[in-house]
Amino acid sequence: MAAVNTTGADKLSFKLPVFEGPLDVLLHLIRKDKLNIYDIPVSRLLEQYMEYISKMSELDMDVASEFLEMAARLIYMKTVSLLPKQEEIEQLKTELVGQLLEYQVCQQMAALLAKQAGGFDHFVRKPAKIERDPSYQVRHKSVQLFDAFLAAAGKRGRKLPPPQTAFRGIVSRQIVSVSSKIIFILRTLKTNSTVNFHSLFEKAKSKSELVATFLALLELIKAKRITISDSDDQSVSIM
Repeated sequence: MAAVNTTGADKLSFKLPVFEGPLDVLLHLIRKDKLNIYDIPVSRLLEQYMEYISKMSELDMDVASEFLEMAARLIYMKTVSLLPKQEEIEQLKTELVGQLLEYQVCQQMAALLAKQAGGFDHFVRKPAKIERDPSYQVRHKSVQLFDAFLAAAGKRGRKLPPPQTAFRGIVSRQIVSVSSKIIFILRTLKTNSTVNFHSLFEKAKSKSELVATFLALLELIKAKRITISDSDDQSVSIM
């Protein structure tokens, strides 16, 4: 008799004492009729397989979907074999033979393991205890360690002070005071009471010095210490 097994709330499946699935049935039929597994006669195999499906139906049991799928596959192979072109049937046979051979190997290995272990309900030995080496042997570059620290610390660890290179464009520049340029302009006009406007910027070595000189001129004009003429030479004279 076949044993009924409930595997889920809505699904009823069965397990026969001999066959576990459609491939198992096909292998049994091939061995029973001594067929060549590499050159399967599809019509004969289909006839035997459908007879087995009919016997399952006689037991008033729902036939599992994988058995019906294999039946449909064999019927399609038989239909294709009747066509003039045989390329497709050869490909279908090759696929089925490959699956049967793989399943046959799995059966053989399962039987061999069961024989060696004497069954799968007991252990051969307990796991051996292996002493753990707590020392860390891998070496890393400092950059990798720093990146790992940032990744582990999260956002709080990323709020670090900016590097010195971020201030290089500000700190490295020479700061020129406006007061020093006021003294420079007054000393220049003390020697020559009138000088060319552009001559005051000729010796400037940086943008900071140019800006400081221009601001110094504005401060002196505001204090009415010098005047700038609108003539062609744009002279600066002391008042």
